Amino acid sequence: MRFSVRITDPSTLSTPCLVLAVYEDGSLPASTARVDETARQTIAKVLKAGDLRGAIGDTLLLQSVAGVRAQRLLLVGAGKPKDLDAKKFATLLRHACSALQKHQLARCATALADLEVKDSDAARKAALLARVFVHQQYRYHATKPKAVKLLQVEEVTLLLRETRERAPANRGLDIGAATGRAMNVARDLGNLPGNVCTPTYLGKQAQRLAKRNARVLKTQVLSEAQMRRLGMHSLLSVGNGSAQDSALIIMQYRGAPASQPPHVILGKGITFDTGGISLKPGAAMDEMKFDMCGAASVLGTMSALCELKPAINVIGVIASAENMPGGSATKPGDVVTSMSGQTIEILNTDAEGRLVLCDALTYIERFKPQSVVDIATLTGACITALGSVVSGLMANDDDLADTLYQCGLQSLDPVWRLPLWDEYQEQLKSNFADIANIGGPKAGTITAGCFLARFARKFKWAHLDIAGTAWLQGSDKGATGRPVPLLLEYLLNH
Repeated sequence: MRFSVRITDPSTLSTPCLVLAVYEDGSLPASTARVDETARQTIAKVLKAGDLRGAIGDTLLLQSVAGVRAQRLLLVGAGKPKDLDAKKFATLLRHACSALQKHQLARCATALADLEVKDSDAARKAALLARVFVHQQYRYHATKPKAVKLLQVEEVTLLLRETRERAPANRGLDIGAATGRAMNVARDLGNLPGNVCTPTYLGKQAQRLAKRNARVLKTQVLSEAQMRRLGMHSLLSVGNGSAQDSALIIMQYRGAPASQPPHVILGKGITFDTGGISLKPGAAMDEMKFDMCGAASVLGTMSALCELKPAINVIGVIASAENMPGGSATKPGDVVTSMSGQTIEILNTDAEGRLVLCDALTYIERFKPQSVVDIATLTGACITALGSVVSGLMANDDDLADTLYQCGLQSLDPVWRLPLWDEYQEQLKSNFADIANIGGPKAGTITAGCFLARFARKFKWAHLDIAGTAWLQGSDKGATGRPVPLLLEYLLNH
């Protein structure tokens, strides 16, 4: 999809489709009013007749409107002028894109960036438009080659009134489009079946990304033998019952001098999670292919960094394994030694994500990072607590937690902080090891974070539990691409 900016009067523009907003109270934004004046109040008459209410998401296509050069006008409801915020603006954009696809319109121009959106400048509105349009185009085809391919919107021209807005709008379009594409990379990886997307497959995708971006990205994939020599027995224990090799994937993006400490993003990459010996129920177990969505978000984010090339150093790490039952699988009651030297009693083999992440956190110490953010579909308890609206957030640094919270609001990819108080650590006591891998039925999301916190004492660290936000269920089942927008907002702000 191609995006461009043009400074022009929309009423004089020749285009297959001109996308304009209308308000619920019957008033018109400035650009729409200008077009309506040229069109002899055609839009006002449509609203007065009740053919379009103007509520968020309402759309109406008008053909061959007298007085304007555009072949069609697509009117999109913007709700009440005083209530239009970024979240409602994104909803408006989704409906506009869907209407373009429905009417088989591959090219359009839009004056939607002319709308007054709360706390949003030209750059942010342009970024949201590009991100939503790219994200809306996504269709899964990897293992469904005969699926009907819907028309894609190929070209979008963003119309502005003031020349001074051109540069920030262009930058916004670049960031938004890169974010949308990165989300779609994460969605494609998450949606792949477990027999395709294995730890080895994830490693190959990371290596291909590095090959395409050799000037800024270097990738290393540690084998099981290398991890064993490093003492990563906690990570390796998760894949003991699987025929698939586990892997630790390290992607180093360098956009700043080597003297600048990196930011690290770490993704849980359990490419399929049966629960191991602590076997999950069969119902909806197919969705456990999504247990690597944390890893997918890291790969997607790294792909966007390669595209945007910000002046920052970022290391993306993926701790990947397949959790299967088998004769050599780890058993409840087994004790493993982590890379940090701490011993772990495995009370439940379905609490495996923290076992791969803890060794990765210890490995990350060598980079002396400015910050570390891990992303994991870690606990069903997080879905119970927060549903599918916000991701869980825990951190050992208040400033980092506050920054991520604000970035979540700005990116429309919100998080909510949960406590990491010492009282919860009591639940992880073990009679036979330094720590147990579960803390019982109470506060499961928090005790999982407390477990990881024991391995993140040497740097500023935050944990994102995306179990409720990484994928959708039901008729729209599939990966969402979250929290790529949050991660990019955080990293680009540096």
